[in-house]
Amino acid sequence: MFEYLFVIKLAVAISVVLGLSIVTERISPKLAGILAGIPTGSAITLFFIGLENGTDFASQAALYNMIGIIAMQALLFAYYKASITFKGNSLVLSSILSVTGYLIVIYLLQFLPKDIPLAVLLPLASIFLFTYLFRKIENTKITERIKLSPAVVLARAIAAAAIILAVTEVAGLVGPKWAGLLTAFPTTTFPLLLIVHYTYDVKHVHTIIKNFPVGLASLIAYSLTISLAFPLFGVFYGTLAAFLSALIICVFIYFIQPGKNKLFE
Repeated sequence: MFEYLFVIKLAVAISVVLGLSIVTERISPKLAGILAGIPTGSAITLFFIGLENGTDFASQAALYNMIGIIAMQALLFAYYKASITFKGNSLVLSSILSVTGYLIVIYLLQFLPKDIPLAVLLPLASIFLFTYLFRKIENTKITERIKLSPAVVLARAIAAAAIILAVTEVAGLVGPKWAGLLTAFPTTTFPLLLIVHYTYDVKHVHTIIKNFPVGLASLIAYSLTISLAFPLFGVFYGTLAAFLSALIICVFIYFIQPGKNKLFE
């Protein structure tokens, strides 16, 4: 069973990150940023945490996953600020400083009580805050694409798989609170930022970051549904219900978002 789960996690992680990076290159970084904010990494990790540690464990972890959305956006904000401050080694320094900022924030968030209204309202407020902080970033489309060589594909796959495997494997050792906070790490978005930063220009990374908070309301809906549905319906049906709730929020966001017809810029 362990071997099968490992292979499945590997395949799903690789597929999601490669898919998002292709959307970035072939369609637009703006759309990739919005898609990166919807349940991808957290969906993968919570699903496998439920399979490996039980539905009650995953249900509790999902509440802290919602709270961890604050840390997730703090990581992106730190990456954005570091990448415009440091020019020569901005990729390395942005990576180190953003992950450090994320760890500091989740350490502080662990002291919050396990409370459903709080777990919903705080991340919702943070979405408005970070949307405001990213408001001046301009959307930039990639005009000259690189050829997707086997080496590039392999590098992306390794980056994605390593992060997701690390988070899911450590979950059972740290308890539901820390497992939930760790699952909020942008396991698919962070490798995407590194890939785009290394391959293209930092302005394309900033476009992804600017649009990332847009999809996070659907992640709140997803994690809230996981928390309520896993103990009642199990991992598979609970996950299906969570995806349906996230989809409803995504459709709602699309129709209320200003300039929705400019999604592919």
